[in-house]
Amino acid sequence: MKTIDALLAEGVEGKRVFVRADLNVPLADGTITDDGRIRAVLPTVKALADAGAKVVVASHLGRPKGAPDPAFSLLPAAERLGELLGAPVAFAQDTVGPAAHDAVDGLQPGQIAVIENLRFNAGETAKDDAERGAFADRLAALADVYVGDGFGAVHRKHASVFDLPARLPHYAGYLIATEVGVLKKLTDDVKRPYAVALGGAKVSDKLGVIDHLLERADRILIGGGMAYTFLKAQGHEVGISLLQEDQIPAVKEYLKRAEDKGVEFVLPVDVLVSPDFPDLKTKAPANPTTVAADAIPADQEGLDIGPETRKLYASKLSDAATVFWNGPMGVFEHPDYAEGTKAVAQALLDSAAFTVVGGGDSAAAVRTLGFDENAFGHISTGGGASLEYLEGKTLPGLAALEN
Repeated sequence: MKTIDALLAEGVEGKRVFVRADLNVPLADGTITDDGRIRAVLPTVKALADAGAKVVVASHLGRPKGAPDPAFSLLPAAERLGELLGAPVAFAQDTVGPAAHDAVDGLQPGQIAVIENLRFNAGETAKDDAERGAFADRLAALADVYVGDGFGAVHRKHASVFDLPARLPHYAGYLIATEVGVLKKLTDDVKRPYAVALGGAKVSDKLGVIDHLLERADRILIGGGMAYTFLKAQGHEVGISLLQEDQIPAVKEYLKRAEDKGVEFVLPVDVLVSPDFPDLKTKAPANPTTVAADAIPADQEGLDIGPETRKLYASKLSDAATVFWNGPMGVFEHPDYAEGTKAVAQALLDSAAFTVVGGGDSAAAVRTLGFDENAFGHISTGGGASLEYLEGKTLPGLAALEN
């Protein structure tokens, strides 16, 4: 795929450049709680503005139902983008209507505008090709050139991701070029030993990537809520822990395949349990108990990996040459259940390996728990996109840029 460097070499002064970013940041009462995705697109936006382009930034935020919803406005993200750039950023209160055209028409070379949440228009996410294409036509009227830099959305067949590039000269931004380069190191050019740490709530979200990694990884460490389905598959009591009973047959198959292929599958040996899920708003003391992973009481819920598991996982990551981590080890949002996730993050920092944090909650945890994100090899901005890439799937947004 052609990258933004090729576009800059061709010259962009005075051209309207549509940048499909991923500004889907978490909000609490209208305040951004993690601006990592905004910071990730800064190099692309700044390079274009410095070269004299009229930069039109677009993104989705949340899941509005195809109509304007103030709770999902991109205005806070636009304001934060301006703060980070140290430059004014215009904001249009619609996507393809009069406000968007006025904002774009008012741009001078080197200036930037953000249009409202793309998902306020039903055409953005429509399953119908014609409806999606009609919205892409209207977006194309705002620009001369397209730059795809919203990696967190490239696994979606949406108008601004898949259809719009076909209507304009198109290039990959710096973020997408970096993300793809990193993911190739996890698929095509892996340095071994290759260790993977997978966490998060649902094992069903990770089945595809586990299937793929069984052909590539040397060891796979399992934590988070998904670990209890694995423990149940081994015949252990898991109490009231998160459990996907319907996934037990698939999990048993993966454990057998791992054994046959010599892939080391590492499960918790102890866990922190409590009869009550912690209060994440007040973060009141939870007073958990540590028990062996095969001795979870019937009335207790597993909420984090225990101290012996933390040591075990750190040792399993210490000699790796490549590490991919996706998903927290416990309910990291509460301090009493954050130690497992902290231990994995610290193990990555202590390792000499090439380390990749696979976006989503893992990336949020790194920042929330106070780690220096620059100390990791790479922190992805797209959890779902990263996982689908590692599954070997064709990502619509990347396919559109490669065409």
